[in-house]
Amino acid sequence: YQLYIYVVLAALITWWMQQLYEQRQTEIKIAGNSPDFFSSGYYKKEMDLQGLPKSVLVADKMQHYKSDGSTHLEKPMITLYNPDAEPWVIQAEKGIMAADGDHLQLNGHTVINREASKHASALKVTTSDLRVTLSKNYAETNAWAELVSPPNITSGTGMEVTFVSPIHLKLLSKVKGRYEIE
Repeated sequence: YQLYIYVVLAALITWWMQQLYEQRQTEIKIAGNSPDFFSSGYYKKEMDLQGLPKSVLVADKMQHYKSDGSTHLEKPMITLYNPDAEPWVIQAEKGIMAADGDHLQLNGHTVINREASKHASALKVTTSDLRVTLSKNYAETNAWAELVSPPNITSGTGMEVTFVSPIHLKLLSKVKGRYEIE
């Protein structure tokens, strides 16, 4: 009987150690896919070489993932500053900043605003799924976009925007417009 007791005891210890090992592996997998740091009320300001604001990024929540270096944002709002012009303000439902800190994918309903100035009228662009390259002050989307510069409205599918002078905004296909002439 003593031999049977040792065999059963060895089997129980082996089973218990296997359970601990599997639990530890599960914890490691969960930790690998979890954020390594987060923030509520996220704020980031970038300056140019002259010490003037270049861009400001704010978000309700931010989560950084070590596994791919991405930063996930809830309700991000980015302000892009231009000398001698009103800033561009881009708001979205969600966003993902790539590890390089240069490529920002804005997902869901996205709105781009620029207030009126002496040299340009106000502009509001409504679209979705916007890809922004911060170093080039450039954005693009394959989705539908609507441009409103009161009283004019233009819409189309696909858009490319350059936010610095010379400002360039291009709708790519199925473009329709309504213009009021005084």
